[in-house]
Amino acid sequence: MPDSRHHGTAVMYLLPFLMLIVSLFMGRYQVPVSVLIDDIMNTITALSFGTAIPASTHHTVLFSVRLPRILAAMLVGCALSVAGVSFQGVFRNPLVSPYILGVGSGAGFGACLGILLFDNHIMIQLLAFIFGLLAMFAAISMDKASKGTGTLVLVLSGIIVSSIFTALISLAKYAADPYDELPEIVFWLMGSLSSIRYSDLIWITVPMFIGMLVLFLLRWRINILSLGDEEARSLGVNVDKMRLIIIICATLVTSAAVSISGVIGWVGLVVPHISRMIVGPNYNRLLPMSMVCGASFMLLVDDLARTVSVTEIPLGIITSLVGAPIFAYLIKRGRMGWN
Repeated sequence: MPDSRHHGTAVMYLLPFLMLIVSLFMGRYQVPVSVLIDDIMNTITALSFGTAIPASTHHTVLFSVRLPRILAAMLVGCALSVAGVSFQGVFRNPLVSPYILGVGSGAGFGACLGILLFDNHIMIQLLAFIFGLLAMFAAISMDKASKGTGTLVLVLSGIIVSSIFTALISLAKYAADPYDELPEIVFWLMGSLSSIRYSDLIWITVPMFIGMLVLFLLRWRINILSLGDEEARSLGVNVDKMRLIIIICATLVTSAAVSISGVIGWVGLVVPHISRMIVGPNYNRLLPMSMVCGASFMLLVDDLARTVSVTEIPLGIITSLVGAPIFAYLIKRGRMGWN
């Protein structure tokens, strides 16, 4: 039995790469496998001899349209899942999501400002990223000012910050041009990867990599924090400092993900529970498995969003339709514990 479980876990780590290959062929424009192999060989040959990469419709569809979107979906799913599982361990609460400190609302307002003031792809992403971080720092500042202990005041501060930014988003919608800006704001808030380019992936990978690397290195300390503050202090952990570092890193990857995808719910809430069912509560295994499951889940959702209908369905709708039933199933099975 342990051997079969070990083999099953190993297969899960390969799942995102298998899904990446399958996703390349999914879409209304059909591309034969033989064409993909020829394109790859021609690209390798061109790079080897320093010649121009031959351009074709198949090559453009596969490597300029689908591949950056697939990579973005995997990065976003990985980031949201890692942030969600980290927050759940720090707050010792299975219902915590990456948006608990108002990051989603803050990033949403930043994107609204970008659409209203600049209508520039780069500025929209940049402002979404900045305001996501500002929301987190505002919640932490309120927690410090109240001189509260534990995580309750921090959670309440996050609710306050989220409510403020949600109101500001509504104000931005009210002030937006109903024929141009308002539809763009609504579509962005529902989540989409339709306009992803390689340049987006390059700059967004840096904060994601930094945040996820720190969380990966500190995963055993999240184990200790999930035991409770008193137990963690007795084991020599500086609880307040370590909690702040983990929250900042989790918020960093969440803001980076939201800045390119919009506000996508359920991923950081449901995927950690699925990962716990596979490898258990130990963060040494749970955090890497959350990365794998998050990337696979988000890639599946994105494939559905661009293939099930003639027009693309926003990602937030698909994640809600898929995530909510899974969450209900977990509740029914009694698999909602965080340890």
